[in-house]
Amino acid sequence: MQQHLVILVILSLMVQSGTMPCTLRGPTCRHVVRLRGGEDQQRTSNITPYSVEGETDYEKIVTLFGSKEIDSELISRLERVTGRAAHHLIRRKPHSLTRRNIFFSHRDLDKILDMYEAGTPFYIYTGRGPSSSSLHVGHLIPFMITQWLQEAFNVPVVIQLTDDEKFLWKGGNLSTYQQFATENAKDIMAVGFNPELTYIFTNTLDISSLYPTVLQIQRLINANKVQAVFGLQESNNVGQFAFPAMQIAPSFPDCFVDIFGGSTRLPCLIPCAIDQDPYFRLARDVAARLNMTKPALLHSKFIPALQGDSGGAGKMSASVEESAIYLTDSPQQIKNKINRYAFTGGRATVEEHRRLGGDLKVDVPFRYIEFFHENDTHVQELARSYTNGTLLSGEMKSEAISCLQDIVKRHQERRKEISDEVLSFVRSRRRITIPMKKAA
Repeated sequence: MQQHLVILVILSLMVQSGTMPCTLRGPTCRHVVRLRGGEDQQRTSNITPYSVEGETDYEKIVTLFGSKEIDSELISRLERVTGRAAHHLIRRKPHSLTRRNIFFSHRDLDKILDMYEAGTPFYIYTGRGPSSSSLHVGHLIPFMITQWLQEAFNVPVVIQLTDDEKFLWKGGNLSTYQQFATENAKDIMAVGFNPELTYIFTNTLDISSLYPTVLQIQRLINANKVQAVFGLQESNNVGQFAFPAMQIAPSFPDCFVDIFGGSTRLPCLIPCAIDQDPYFRLARDVAARLNMTKPALLHSKFIPALQGDSGGAGKMSASVEESAIYLTDSPQQIKNKINRYAFTGGRATVEEHRRLGGDLKVDVPFRYIEFFHENDTHVQELARSYTNGTLLSGEMKSEAISCLQDIVKRHQERRKEISDEVLSFVRSRRRITIPMKKAA
């Protein structure tokens, strides 16, 4: 009997500029699927800045978050303005088996390009919550695209390390998270940032420069809104209610007046995973009242846990060892984790796989290849061979192992080259000259 699907999507969104419905309880996306003639089956995707669980429907997120799809026309314009091919994380191939578009959504990227073409530079802001001494491969995604954007546009980058956030949510010793921040800064610089145009700061160590802007933001956002947007309860500590202003503040250039030579009107572009969007919807909501330009955003998809979306694990997590490939892992550890834990789209038997082919949508090894392999032709050929049954799931795992081993090895080699002097330099508060690169 044909199944009729009725999808009820409940998404908690903040009230912003009349573009969204009323906020319910945190930015949570829930899919309820009802099958006629049987019991209700639910597929739940919970998305908050603090956790991501289950399968995520990115097309619905674009609609419900009120953002815009990064389409082929915008990518072509980006290539024209920068004079270079788009990064593989942005590339989009709508009619192929491998659509890529890892960065799939944006807010006002077109306006950033307008201003840049008119001669106005901008700065890029991204960050990391230092919850562990080592990043996992998924943490590289926003930094990879940020480094590409820095190089393509020749603009400054500011990177926030939120040791305060991790202390407020996880407890323990604050000094531990400060040390994690130092180790994470080395990993971040190993991505290839230009030290002359990069400033990395840790919240608890740089609070004096952030606090005036933080106060302005806190005055404009009441506790009810924070509770609604982030799903906080009366049992949450006061620091958790106050923290959002800390992450919002660097999206406004008055946090960096001394660094940017007195400029308080510099536009900001923020590459981040989609679960961080609630912070910056709030930033865009208060921007006009601060007499500031709304920050623009680039949203990325989540890199899945080794167990995949269907297992309820959601995105890769540094705190769950079996879900992640760390940047400190050895080649053998990577191989063991992929072979043991990675969920595949292979069939029950070789014969069935040869006949029906593999399922790319749920195959975690292939999805890792989509995230990290730069060669579109090779990725497309793997996809074709897998779906027609020529390539088996074990062989796809081998491809993913090779890809990730190479990514991690090269990162480890670059990290060794980050000296204490370079790290100290990029963490120092100093004047950064903003060179304007003429549009191509």
